[in-house]
Amino acid sequence: MFGSLGFTELILILFIVLIIFGAGKLPQLGEGIGKAIKGFKKSVHDADPIEAEAQAVQQQTAAAPQQAIPESPVQAPASIGQPAETVQSASRG
Repeated sequence: MFGSLGFTELILILFIVLIIFGAGKLPQLGEGIGKAIKGFKKSVHDADPIEAEAQAVQQQTAAAPQQAIPESPVQAPASIGQPAETVQSASRG
C-alpha cells in the first residue's frame, strides 16, 4: 500500500506527527485532511459537466453577433492645482 514503507516506519512517522501536533490537534487534523480529500474527489468527478457547460456557453457567445458597447467620454478635473491650494489654506488656519 505504501510502497517500500514498512510497519515500523509508519509507526515512527505517526509518533513524530503525534509529537509535533499533539493529541488534541490530531482529530482536527484528520477531519481537515478528510474534507480536503472529499472535496478533491468531488471536484474531479464534477469537472466533466462543468467543462461541457463552459464549452457550450463559449460556442453560444461565439455564434452571437458582437454588440458594440458605447464608451462614455472621460472628463478631466477642472483644475489640478485646486486640491493643493485647499490643503495649504487649511494648514495655515
